[in-house]
Amino acid sequence: MDRDTPDNARGGRVQGNGKSGARAPEDRRFPRVGDVLPLIAMRSPRITRRARLSSVQSLEDLRRRARSATPRAVFDYVDGGAGAESSLRHNREAFADWDFLPRVLRDVSVVDSSTSILGVPAALPVILAPTGFTRMMHYAGESAVARAAAEARLPYVLSTLGTTSPGQVSKAAPAGNHWFQLYLWKDRQASRELLSEAAEAGFRTLVLTVDTPVMGARLRDARNGLTIPPSLTPRTLLGMTRRPKWWINLLTTEPLRFASLSSTDGALASMVDRTFDASVSLRDLDWLRSEWPGAIVVKGVLRADDAKDVVGAGANAVALSNHGGRQLDRAVAPLRQVSEVRQAIGGAAELYVDSGITSGADVVTALALGADACLVGRYYLYGLMAGGEAGVTTALELLSREFHRTMQLLGVSRLMEIDSSLVRLRAWS
Repeated sequence: MDRDTPDNARGGRVQGNGKSGARAPEDRRFPRVGDVLPLIAMRSPRITRRARLSSVQSLEDLRRRARSATPRAVFDYVDGGAGAESSLRHNREAFADWDFLPRVLRDVSVVDSSTSILGVPAALPVILAPTGFTRMMHYAGESAVARAAAEARLPYVLSTLGTTSPGQVSKAAPAGNHWFQLYLWKDRQASRELLSEAAEAGFRTLVLTVDTPVMGARLRDARNGLTIPPSLTPRTLLGMTRRPKWWINLLTTEPLRFASLSSTDGALASMVDRTFDASVSLRDLDWLRSEWPGAIVVKGVLRADDAKDVVGAGANAVALSNHGGRQLDRAVAPLRQVSEVRQAIGGAAELYVDSGITSGADVVTALALGADACLVGRYYLYGLMAGGEAGVTTALELLSREFHRTMQLLGVSRLMEIDSSLVRLRAWS
């Protein structure tokens, strides 16, 4: 045998049944207890809500848990859109159309995602968007969301159609950065009183939503017969047997009602049409500026010329939004308008975007195109439905991890390094 063969050169290792040399890794033997014990993954009993949510790895995991925890009408209210829901689909597709171009050989051992939103520090460029009827999703409602937002150091926007008052939200999370969202009502005095209530509760930023002169055609809600509070029809009584915990919580806590509306008779669309003012114009923004001492965000803009107009009228920020696909079906996806609107308004106002955000990577994409921050609504509502305040915290932790991981994989360590060179629109053949 050639004395330069590998076996001879490495010490005469013998394969097979040879009596000398180490056992080959693929040779079979009877397992020893010491080898098996380290492989056994014993878990402590799952007692807390946080523990029950510990296996959540994605937004889709939260969405599935939300579906199993709430009646169909409640889940559909959060999950659905207007009309044929084409806007809902296009919002998500708009983010998927952008590919990343990562940088390499960059030091990303430490990543700083902190920013300033309207002059107030935030841990992420993320704002928790206003959502109506929040105690319908989970009995803890807006108070739970406000506490989770404060813990995560993110702004939270309370809706005009909230089921908790501004004062209650401030009491639940006194250290939070609370914003108030306003739909202008036909009764201007009632709107003025609502603004005063929010200001007295310590709210310093106002979000005027302008894309709801009337309610969109939300067909899922109409087919489900959704009302606030849910009506005890034969269909909902049957639903009690499928989601008993949700119904027990509803019936044994504070009655579900709007904190700012005294009359909610009838279907949701008819209530909105009776209350909201479809004649709102740019002049009303001037009136609002005279009534509100703090910052003003105008939400629901999709056109560059409208953005320039509202900034010229005194808005401190513009939020590009098609209401999560819940108002005008076939409306353009807000992400597709970011670059154009940023060019139109320059640095005169901050620019936010919402609708279709399902991951931290989506937030990075919006920033790369020129946004200053993103609003998320469904993202945290799935968490709320899945596990109350602990579910919202889980959602925000998930979003933060996704955002930080995306920054690291792109080779950036600070927000100012996120720019258009990191993304490229996919060329479809």
